[in-house]
Amino acid sequence: MLATILFTDIVDSTERAAGPGDLAWKRLLDRHDEICRATIASFDGRMIKSTGDGVLATFDAPGRALRCADVLRSALAEAQLPIRAGVHTGEIELRGQDVDGIGVHIAARVSALAGCGEVLASRTVRDLVAGSDYVFASRGAHRLKGLPEKWELFAVEG
Repeated sequence: MLATILFTDIVDSTERAAGPGDLAWKRLLDRHDEICRATIASFDGRMIKSTGDGVLATFDAPGRALRCADVLRSALAEAQLPIRAGVHTGEIELRGQDVDGIGVHIAARVSALAGCGEVLASRTVRDLVAGSDYVFASRGAHRLKGLPEKWELFAVEG
């Protein structure tokens, strides 16, 4: 099926986990997951799973995923949990409650290249929301691990 995939990741989570101790880190992660679940649901997304220090979610439209990523970026920054995020639209395979397929892998690679507080989108996403109010800044073409061609990525501004 075709879906828009959102991956998020808490920036410097390993260092952050080491600092406050296990109990304090668990509380922060619980807060993170609570914010993510509520925000994803508010944009009609489906939270597939927590990745330990981030989330994987799917949406039926790229605009919803972009709006969700922007709200998550702000809400989690206020909670002292800065994130990076990646958004891609592509084909996925349903595997029970999980998802798989090249589209999921591309979204994960896009997310990994985002900086602190940045939402990166593939050219596919940018092209699908053409004519919307979104503003994109080119981040150039990148090799994504495991993929043969380069992918043009865009920072979502705003």
